[in-house]
Order: sequence, then structure tokens, then C-alpha cells
Amino acid sequence: MHLLVGLGNPGDQYRANRHNIGFMAIDAIARQHTFSPFRQKFSGLLAEGEVEGRRVLLLKPQTFMNRSGDSVASAVKFYKLELSAVTVIYDELDLAPGKVRVKTGGGNGGHNGLRSIDPQIGVGYRRVRLGIGHPGHKELVNRHVLGDFAKADADWLDPLLEALADNIGLLLEGNESGFMNKLALAGGEESPAKPARPAQSHVRAARPRPAQVEPPQSGPMAAMLKKLLGDKSG
Repeated sequence: MHLLVGLGNPGDQYRANRHNIGFMAIDAIARQHTFSPFRQKFSGLLAEGEVEGRRVLLLKPQTFMNRSGDSVASAVKFYKLELSAVTVIYDELDLAPGKVRVKTGGGNGGHNGLRSIDPQIGVGYRRVRLGIGHPGHKELVNRHVLGDFAKADADWLDPLLEALADNIGLLLEGNESGFMNKLALAGGEESPAKPARPAQSHVRAARPRPAQVEPPQSGPMAAMLKKLLGDKSG
């Protein structure tokens, strides 16, 4: 069994916030695969289903972001899950919009959801970080994360969420690099460019012409040349 947790804040006023991209990812997975309707459990919304033959639980904590750990810890304890079976999906300020990174363990990076989860279950769970970009100044962070995605963001957000849902099976089987590659392709990311080979000219370089040596005009050698050439003026 695997527990997929998406982080966000409950309520219609937060539904389209950048901070709620974790909820959006969980909803996309539920739509794409066979899951039960969400129901209230563990101070959150829980759905049960399967992804490519694996039993999966989807959880959206309804405790507000800074108390996400209450909901996650309750589910982990009830199902007696190892941390290797837990994946948390959340927004990441330090990644450009649409970029995705996966890692296991590590610090909370200042994210209030992780700050709540780590002390209650430990840090050894998998994290899927979905980039939302940084506003550029610290004082603008709260407004940025609690602001709605712009209409233009749909150009990268919709393909990203669709690709995440389509390829979540790769993540569940432990193929993290394959999962990230699929999402990178959906987001239009390119592989590092290979250094260009210098252009080869098809025009042959002209061969250097031998230097011309002027014949001597006087002296014994000049006389000999004149005799050999039959100089008529001699």
C-alpha cells in the first residue's frame, strides 16, 4: 500500500492558490485512475483505489497547511505504513514554474506543511516538489503562494498535472528518474545541449604555389644560361 499526500489549504477561497498545487495533483490522480469518492477521514479527505495494480491511498489534509502533520500522522499510524510508502506532493518556491524534483528525506526548506509533518512521522518519506517560482522578494512570498495561478499558467500547469497523473505508476515502482523525465518532457524541458561540432567546409583550401626564383642576370651562371637557351643577343 502507498499513501500519496497532497498539501494545500481547505476551502473554496484557496482552491486555485499556488500553495494548493498539491491538492490539484491529488485530484488529477483521482480523475485519471480508479478511485473511490473522497470521504472525511484522518482530519482530511481520503480516497482509496489502485494505480497499475498497486493499492493506493490519496489524502488531502483539511487541517490547514501548518497542521498537515496531524492528518498525515493519523493515516500513517492507522495503516502502519513505513515511511518508504509515503509520498508528499507540495509547492516549491525555489523551483521555476513547472519544474519538478523528487527526493527522499532532507530539510523542510521553510515549507509550513513539511514543518508540521516531519516532527510527527520523521523525514524519511519521498517528496515531490512542484515548482511555482519565487516572487523575487521575501516580503512578497505570502502574497505569491496564497495568490491564484494566473490564466497564462494553465499553459504549463495543466500539462504538468496530466503528466503527473499519467506517470504516477513510475514513481510508485521507484523509478524516480523516469517519472521526472516524463514530466520534464510534458513541460517542454530539453536535455542539456550537446556542444556543436565545428562546421566542415566542403571547399578545398588552395595549395600554396611555389615561390618563383628570378634567373641571375649577370655572372658565370647567367652566361651559361644564355648559352643553353641560345641567347641571340650574345
